[in-house]
Amino acid sequence: MAKVLVIDDEIGVRESLSLILRMEGYDVVCGESASSGIRLIDDGGNYDFIICDIRMPGMDGIQFLREIQNRDLSSIVIMISAYGTVETSIEAIKSGADDYINKPINSEELVLRMRMAEERKRLRKENLYLHKELGKQKGFEAIVFVSEKVKEVVNFAKKISEYKTTVLITGESGTGKELIARAIHTSSPRKNKPYVAVNCAAIPESLLESELFGYVKGAFSGASNTKRGLFEEAHGGTLFLDEIGEFPNHLQSKLLRVLQEAEIRRLGDTKTIKVDVRIIAATSRDLAQDVIQGTFREDLFYRLNILPVHIPPLRERKEDILVLVEHFIEKYNEKLGCYIKGVSPGVMSELHEYPWRGNVRELENVIERAMILTDSDLIHRIDLGLRGNDQESASDSLSLNEAWQRLEKAYIEKALSQTGGNRTQAAKLLGLSRRALLYKLKQYGYSEEED
Repeated sequence: MAKVLVIDDEIGVRESLSLILRMEGYDVVCGESASSGIRLIDDGGNYDFIICDIRMPGMDGIQFLREIQNRDLSSIVIMISAYGTVETSIEAIKSGADDYINKPINSEELVLRMRMAEERKRLRKENLYLHKELGKQKGFEAIVFVSEKVKEVVNFAKKISEYKTTVLITGESGTGKELIARAIHTSSPRKNKPYVAVNCAAIPESLLESELFGYVKGAFSGASNTKRGLFEEAHGGTLFLDEIGEFPNHLQSKLLRVLQEAEIRRLGDTKTIKVDVRIIAATSRDLAQDVIQGTFREDLFYRLNILPVHIPPLRERKEDILVLVEHFIEKYNEKLGCYIKGVSPGVMSELHEYPWRGNVRELENVIERAMILTDSDLIHRIDLGLRGNDQESASDSLSLNEAWQRLEKAYIEKALSQTGGNRTQAAKLLGLSRRALLYKLKQYGYSEEED
């Protein structure tokens, strides 16, 4: 449960924000002044979000921002004010705030802004991590394989990396589509420019347009400032559109215009902006079939599919399993501080026989879990799904997060079973949107194909 620190000198504001956030599932702590907020932080409070008023007696919000800059916090800071001006918002952002909202606060806007700020932070962390990793392994050198099938994919991707032409990467969930996309960017003339990744299935349709194209002040309720979109953020570099098959119908024409004219229009704006962006899209869906069914524009499909790259599933290249296992053991020995030497012959035999519906991602998860649970320097036992004795080993963990994930996965599987694999009907049974269910299925290593 994410923890939020709310700082405001008005008790009514503190109480209303606490109610809103607790209803959304956040753990909320309140401070009546900036100095009390500092004390809560210094007393060991580790907050995922800090929501702070700007105008307060004593230390104001801007001073509070400057003060916490001296503390190594990972919190997302959102400033609020009833006396907001453009100058105030600029000063807040310059002083370290992640976002700025005017009072009176709209509850839906607040929660959406928090989630958007969280996603931006995640992407920044991911990009920093990738820059660090790519410093060790450049481009295609980071791809682990021995099979001829992957060798063909890598050779083709290397050849097309130097061009700006749009690429469409296809393959089942967990095969490594984003890894190929990053390698193409890192090996291209754009390698020193931004690489921006966005999961089209993970962002609500109502937010996706503003995230990608940006908006101008006053474009909609709550648009108090002009904001650049991800196309502008990726200018000169590469924009990776993961799960392009989930791209909403009403936005497909706007994406087509970007591909054809190399220009975008922010929400609420009347003028266009030229952008120099290479688009790499990826999907686990059969877009050609979606075109036939009328859920994906034919002209957009052909515009994306100029340079198609298909990644074969792990079950069709099982000769890669050994080198991948060795790679993951080396990776998690460093990450977890373990000293695992390898896996037993019996385990390796099981790994080769397993169908790997979740592909390389599922294999990595299995190896990480096995390394954590093993009591020796050799892995003698693995957890492949929810079979017999594997359930017993899973129940040994006292982690509430792991228990919730097992329960959630079991309910999803039950709903899919009852609906004969119909994911739209299963989503209704679970009280989820189809997009949310597909996102959860991807998390648990399932392919996008209907069962």
